[in-house]
Amino acid sequence: MRPLRLWLHHSLEHVNQSDASNPSQVTGGDPAPILRDSSASSLSATIRALKHRNFQLFFSGQLISLIGTWMQSVAQAWLVYRITGSSLKLGAVGFAGQIPVFLVAPIGGIVADRFNRRRVVIATQIASMILALILAALTGAGVVTVPQIFVLAALLGVVNAFDIPARQAFLVEMVGKEDLMNAIALNSSMFNGARIIGPAIAGILLSKIGEAWCFFANGASYIAVIIGLLLMNLPLRVRALPRQSPIAHLIEGFRFVRQAQPVRALLLLLGLVSLVAMPYTVLMPIFADRILRGGARGLGILMGATGVGALFGALTLATRTGVRGLGRWVGLSCAGFAISLALFSLSRSFWLSALLLLPVGFCMMLQMSSSNTLIQAMVPDHLRGRVMSVYSMMFMGMAPFGALLGGAFADRVGAPATIRVGAIACLAGAAWFLRHLPKIRVEARRLIVAQAIAGGEPSVEMTSRLDDD
Repeated sequence: MRPLRLWLHHSLEHVNQSDASNPSQVTGGDPAPILRDSSASSLSATIRALKHRNFQLFFSGQLISLIGTWMQSVAQAWLVYRITGSSLKLGAVGFAGQIPVFLVAPIGGIVADRFNRRRVVIATQIASMILALILAALTGAGVVTVPQIFVLAALLGVVNAFDIPARQAFLVEMVGKEDLMNAIALNSSMFNGARIIGPAIAGILLSKIGEAWCFFANGASYIAVIIGLLLMNLPLRVRALPRQSPIAHLIEGFRFVRQAQPVRALLLLLGLVSLVAMPYTVLMPIFADRILRGGARGLGILMGATGVGALFGALTLATRTGVRGLGRWVGLSCAGFAISLALFSLSRSFWLSALLLLPVGFCMMLQMSSSNTLIQAMVPDHLRGRVMSVYSMMFMGMAPFGALLGGAFADRVGAPATIRVGAIACLAGAAWFLRHLPKIRVEARRLIVAQAIAGGEPSVEMTSRLDDD
């Protein structure tokens, strides 16, 4: 704990000095800059990160690309299910596609902190495009096999292990700290807007012309985001290579996560949800076909319903202009996610199930985006890539273990019972987090204020009070 305490003590000394000369900056005076209400209803406040040209290019290119990504995700799950009819193999493909994130993301975090993040993201997008086109060619030729799908899914997982930390850390370079929270929320909105459109298109294409065209469309969609990244005009950043070895550099990131209690608590809750509750997405083809009798088109509707809820969750976060109260949002949204998921597992009506997936997506997105925002507010810039790699490990890296266990469990007791067990565990995690929230708040506020002052950019958003609701 000593290194973190020394860093906090040094940074907070600067805060106290700032208070002496300008008391209104952090604790007193005019409360508007710091203690203002965190709600903003105007459209301009909701989309303020889009005033940055670089983020406009990123947003438009990623939206097109993510529609293709969701098309491939749904089509790949349906292809495996069509070939094998096995929930275990559905879970196994999910495991193969996401376990590399858990294993390789720490290396991806080092790369994001040591090298030009835009170039890293361009490289990952090109690699993802090539893998999608290979899968399209194999499927279109009628020679695709399950082992080939496993290999391509695993390779895409390796690419994502480098892409996610670099892309998350790259957001601050596009918009600055003042609009970082809004950029995270809009990025999530974009992700879930694509989640609505992509599965709906995939459902139509799957029933009409097959999986290969979904994979090809995904491969072509990467052209948009690559062009957007190349057109960006970023300020020159001199990135000094750290003196310590890559291993020491890696350990430094894990040490910060271990010693910063609020970051650790947020990541543990996120990891639990990914492990026990997120397997519902892997089991969705079973619900769509065997339980709800909706077929491939029904699968697209169910996945799209989750995306609609998640989109509203992301837009709800986008209306906020401060981090005050986000800790409580994390705990309550986790509980809401668990309850909605349990109710979904009990439904045998297709349209009722689709309706219940709206709060599932809404609460899931609120927890994920609120956690992302709080973590990025607490982490220093030089550690951002490595800490976001741990975030990737918890959010996506734990999911493959859940997918494998969920698939095996569903083979024995059925998909609905599997979902209910996960929902109960998720609800217990939410109760634990809310119980410890008062103590977490105090440390979280110190980290946020210290990071903002030490970074020389005491952003209004990043220094809004966290310890009041």
